[in-house]
Amino acid sequence: MIEAVGLTKRYGAKTAVYNLSFQVRPGAVTGFLGPNGSGKSTTMRMILGLDRPTAGRVTIGGHEFRNLPNAPRQVGALLDAKAVHGGRSARNHLLSLAQLAGIPEARVDEVLGVVGLQDVARRRSKGFSLGMGQRLGIAAALLGDPQVLLFDEPVNGLDPEGILWVRNLMKMLASEGRTVFVSSHLMSEMALTADHLIVIGRGQLMADMSVKDFISANSADFARVRVPDETPEQREKLTATLTEAGGRVLSEPDGALRVTGLALPRISDLAHESDVRLWELSPHQASLEEAYMRMTQGAVDYRSTVDQRAHLQQQPPHPGYGQQPGYAPPPQQPVPDVPQQGWYAPPPPGQNPYAAAAPAQAPAPPAQAPTPP
Repeated sequence: MIEAVGLTKRYGAKTAVYNLSFQVRPGAVTGFLGPNGSGKSTTMRMILGLDRPTAGRVTIGGHEFRNLPNAPRQVGALLDAKAVHGGRSARNHLLSLAQLAGIPEARVDEVLGVVGLQDVARRRSKGFSLGMGQRLGIAAALLGDPQVLLFDEPVNGLDPEGILWVRNLMKMLASEGRTVFVSSHLMSEMALTADHLIVIGRGQLMADMSVKDFISANSADFARVRVPDETPEQREKLTATLTEAGGRVLSEPDGALRVTGLALPRISDLAHESDVRLWELSPHQASLEEAYMRMTQGAVDYRSTVDQRAHLQQQPPHPGYGQQPGYAPPPQQPVPDVPQQGWYAPPPPGQNPYAAAAPAQAPAPPAQAPTPP
């Protein structure tokens, strides 16, 4: 088990991590989430003894990392897949790590097979793709068959098959009773892999709970209700009935209704009592990504701005450079206003009310003036 108590790390006037306390328990995949610059990498480095905390402490199995006997046999980590000598082959890289930790040479070939690199084991690592480098880093983490594993962005650069393999590998390791701590920015992958989440923002703990509880605590579930499109009067009738019963009804762009405050069976009963025929009545729960964005929206340090393209706009041609005097550039097409869609469900195919019309063909440029003899 990994346990952090009052963990704080300062770099001069910059506080990267402040008073952070959490536990990573065995038998589950624990996701470690947070915006860029939130302190995730710094926290992992302190766990592994690469950075010394300014205050507080973090232990693995009750011991600080530097006090663990033969740490590579107890803790495996992937922090930077590029931390490999490019002139070494994959096998020699793992063999050197194994010899330093007293791990049998046969284990090197085993982990090469586990990560699927047995056919390129004798190739120099500098020729590896990003995904192959990730597999080699995972092999190094598994080399000592440790009970505690830390992975920072383990699926970076992997193809879909590789991502599925990593997902199953994490689950298998956790099912064997190991402690698995995974940092990632891929919310969709965390939703499928993690059992528990630790979320930090600006170096401080924001959440420490199961994935299911995290989504429920940071999103509002609602029901989607649809009546026949050709009966707008029934739509208005149902809206009035649901509102009178204490529900909150909002219209979605595709004509459906979003209803909160009423359970699905109650909505069905009210529609039946009002003699309103329903085409759709479905529950909707926010995704992990939506819940994460809602929680961390105030803890993001790096936000993008609109590219104004200053001084880069094409200027109208100057008379005398192949254009007739009085030339005017073609009119700019208006940009349609797109309202904020929020968390609306996607409309049916071919019915997207926000799809921009195809731009009109630009007029042909005027003919050039004849060249004087």
